[in-house]
Amino acid sequence: MSVLASAPLDVLDAYRTCEFATLGKDGTPAAWPTAVKRRPDGTLLLTTSLAFAQKAFNIRRDGRVALLFSDPTGSGLDPAPQIAVSGRAACPDEIMTGPQGAEDYWSMLFVRQPHSRGYVRAPMRPLMDWYYLRLLITVEPERVDVRLPLAELAVPTAQASAAAAALPGAAQLGSFPTAVLAARDAAGAPVLARTRTVAGPAGYRIVIPSHCAVVPGPASLLVHRHDALLNRMYNALVRGELRRMAGEFVLVPSQVVEPMGSGSARDAVTVLRRARRSTDRYLERRALPRPKVRWDLFGDLARPHRG
Repeated sequence: MSVLASAPLDVLDAYRTCEFATLGKDGTPAAWPTAVKRRPDGTLLLTTSLAFAQKAFNIRRDGRVALLFSDPTGSGLDPAPQIAVSGRAACPDEIMTGPQGAEDYWSMLFVRQPHSRGYVRAPMRPLMDWYYLRLLITVEPERVDVRLPLAELAVPTAQASAAAAALPGAAQLGSFPTAVLAARDAAGAPVLARTRTVAGPAGYRIVIPSHCAVVPGPASLLVHRHDALLNRMYNALVRGELRRMAGEFVLVPSQVVEPMGSGSARDAVTVLRRARRSTDRYLERRALPRPKVRWDLFGDLARPHRG
């Protein structure tokens, strides 16, 4: 029997995104939002473009991963229980130029994200080919936990201070009611927990749910959002160190990463240029010619009548 069988699968399938954590080279767990497709064999399928291949590099070095289904936007479920999955992932260095082997994943994405159908049309192809050069990530779940909905999260007892505004990430975290903590357990595996934070003089005070056995060390906080049609996306990651201070957990921040910028039109152009350059570097380091995207196969799946 699949490990996932213990979870409410209709709820898991309804989530439009989940937070997906891998371990960086320096041991810092970092989470990013991604779309997931549950397969009949009990594994989970994710993908990443060559432009954002760091997840793939991390997995090839250490396959321990964590997923948290915690933002039910667009799912039609309110409130929705959170579902945490931990396991091991594999990501072969095989560049997929078409949807072969992942047809269900791409069909799901075209239905849930209607605007992405426009990416496969001829006028957009020169700009968006990098988006369709993908690496497949397969997760073998080892543990599943069902958690309380967002509304029932506890609030840290500490009060925000005036000095906290100068902390890295204060503007980003302050714009969201909750954040997802990516930390490590005693064995060094990634652990995810959606929590509330309060900025203090030294860092962000966090209430760690009792079911999350995290230990002090490198950690990060993720905030992200999307609308019901997986549009208007934004995400930011605050990296730092999780410490115990006066009986509380505090994340002392050191760096803020905003891969998509602020979401402005100017930032969108910058992101496109950066994505193409990153894709080129991935191919150049492997002495590979730029593959040709199978636009015909993607176009077949993207036709509106399929949704």
